[in-house]
Amino acid sequence: MAKVNTNKYQSLNSFVIPPNFRGKSGIVVQLWWIVEALLFNPSPQILYGWRRFLLRLFGAKIGKGVIIRPSVKTTYPWKLSIGDYSWIGDNVVLYSLGEINIGSNAVISQKSYLCTGSHDFEKTTFDIFAKEITVEDETWIASDVFIGPGVTIGCGAVVGARSSVFKSVEGGFVYAGNPLSRIKLRNNVSVEIGDVSIKNE
Repeated sequence: MAKVNTNKYQSLNSFVIPPNFRGKSGIVVQLWWIVEALLFNPSPQILYGWRRFLLRLFGAKIGKGVIIRPSVKTTYPWKLSIGDYSWIGDNVVLYSLGEINIGSNAVISQKSYLCTGSHDFEKTTFDIFAKEITVEDETWIASDVFIGPGVTIGCGAVVGARSSVFKSVEGGFVYAGNPLSRIKLRNNVSVEIGDVSIKNE
């Protein structure tokens, strides 16, 4: 007698990864994970050029002078772009099921997690999806920050340690907390929002 599926919330035996979701073949994916484990992660801290080379070899767009610590984890490097002179700190996870675009002179501090992928929990098939994350120029993502799928961090923004970001935030401000709150303008720089100019008083 055939088994009847009575799952009301999620039935993982029905889960299917969409075609070309990874962007490369399974062989290339496994090869990158081996290279990351054997050549990237064990590399001495000072070999920033070596790690840039390995990421570029697998299709990442990495600018000049980028500092990437050896403990950084990148799921699919061909979906990663980092501008000039940016820093990626210790134990940062770049969960690049979707595109991750990091601008120039940006800092992603230690233990932060950029998560482009999630699941549709309203479907019993638990469908997976990915949405691009953009971290614009001159931002600082402080330690242990979680950034969710589809989020854009505006130019010059600061996100305080251990914050969670689930919606896009405008540039030029300091944010912190969970739920995230806008704290103040960064420095003494005016910010244009639509037709309104905001300045520190």
